[in-house]
Amino acid sequence: MKNLGIIILGIIFISIIQNVSGQSDNTGKKLQMELIVTDEQKVILFISFTLAVIGLFVYLARDIILRRKTSYDSTEFDSKNDKTYEKYHSDWSDDYEEFGFRKNSKEDKEFRIASQNSSLPDYYKILEIPQNATHEEIKKQYRELAKKIHPDKNKGEKSEEIMVQINKAYEILSNKELRKKYDIYINKN
Repeated sequence: MKNLGIIILGIIFISIIQNVSGQSDNTGKKLQMELIVTDEQKVILFISFTLAVIGLFVYLARDIILRRKTSYDSTEFDSKNDKTYEKYHSDWSDDYEEFGFRKNSKEDKEFRIASQNSSLPDYYKILEIPQNATHEEIKKQYRELAKKIHPDKNKGEKSEEIMVQINKAYEILSNKELRKKYDIYINKN
């Protein structure tokens, strides 16, 4: 690569010297201000400029040209087929947060407003379980209450309202992320 650069610089330097020597007048009469370029000099300039441009492109593309192929390049993966989809739908961007920006979900907003109004229901009391209940205990208790209070079995007036509350409580407490958020707001009260 260095040899190519030296050759290109040499050609450019020789063409400059030829242009200067072609314009000098040894007779010493008048200094000729007019640029006279012969056809041979035009060809040399064109070739040297072309070589310089090609050399520049080769220099800039040297990493691509000299890159070694790996086993990844020779195999077909689904990830290589649709690179634009991955570029804009990467899992890496999901956890990105800008500085000073909190990612508040709809549930966060509901919990915060209900907590401020002191109207946040105690889902643990609704499902009749302790706060440290496991996922299996929550599921078991939900099914028992659903069997007992379901509107099809229990024809009471408030059975539908109670079933809605039980469903909401199970929805929040069975989801780990929602349960963590809920616990934060319920413990504030």
